[in-house]
Amino acid sequence: MATTDGADPGEVVVDRDGRAGLIVLNRPKALNALTHGMVRRIAAALDAWEYDDSVATVVVTGAGERGLCAGGDIVAIHRAATGGDRRATEEFWRDEYRLNARIARYPKPYVAVMDGIVMGGGVGISAHGSVRIVTERTRIAMPETGIGFVPDVGGTYLLSLAPGELGTHLALTAGSVGAGDALLCGLADHFVPAVRLPALLDDLAELSVHDALARHVADPPPAPLAGQRGWIDDCYGADTVEETVERLAAAGVPEAGEAAGRIAANSPTAVKVALAALRRARGLGPLEAVLDQEYRTSCAALATPDLPEGIRAQVIDKDRRPHWEPATLAAVPDKEIERHFLSLGERELGLAAPAPLERW
Repeated sequence: MATTDGADPGEVVVDRDGRAGLIVLNRPKALNALTHGMVRRIAAALDAWEYDDSVATVVVTGAGERGLCAGGDIVAIHRAATGGDRRATEEFWRDEYRLNARIARYPKPYVAVMDGIVMGGGVGISAHGSVRIVTERTRIAMPETGIGFVPDVGGTYLLSLAPGELGTHLALTAGSVGAGDALLCGLADHFVPAVRLPALLDDLAELSVHDALARHVADPPPAPLAGQRGWIDDCYGADTVEETVERLAAAGVPEAGEAAGRIAANSPTAVKVALAALRRARGLGPLEAVLDQEYRTSCAALATPDLPEGIRAQVIDKDRRPHWEPATLAAVPDKEIERHFLSLGERELGLAAPAPLERW
């Protein structure tokens, strides 16, 4: 998620270096959190470069040493969810999700350097790219269920495509992964040691992406989740979150017990909606259709008590003790889950092309 206010032009540095168009997220003190204005500036750069033959490659990086992008300023979302301008937030999401789809379909190589922290909206502007690079410092997460929200920016699309139930595990626990697991889960393509990034960027200015990568790609670190696929696929293959938690608690594996505890600490409503969203995403087809669904779940979340409460507990007061409503999985009514998937009518995102009319 991200703020809905405008951006100072310096918050996204758009530049050229040889044959590469450079997009640098430039809010290092805020861990390069996205604003609405930043999304628009990125979209404008992609528009300008699409038919510019002098630009062969787009490269996206983040300023500072901490990460590419930690998502967004969720304090602004808190204001919208507690009586502020919800329509402005919905408009931000509309532009952000359209940008996510644009990145996925961009006709030129889109190289995302996913160094350091990459969360939420940061995943949206990187993991849909055609070339996704991780380093030993990478930590990727979709942490939404921990603040009463549901993975968005195409997150449910990406996680639904991960092998087995790895994506479900990450979504319900709001967990993070390093480089090896990011590659395993299909969230990244190449591992490049952080020390080689400056040289890689120099080469991308002069060489094809293939030739530049050939100079710097290295063997990735291990993927811890690969050895845990047995209990993950079994436990998260359950039909409900309640049964999943029961299986995790009974698995007799320390990591499974820890996962059960993390799920129990997250918003009961959010984890139930997240599971439903992931399962539905598997049958929706293209990214655009999943983004349409995510727009519905995101807008619905603005009307829940858990979203502002989760942000309060994690970001504002930082007491890490959210009071969820309802407080238990069993108390979440089915109608509340279904509410998140209801059509928004004229407010639909509408990215997915409608089905063609049949001829009689």
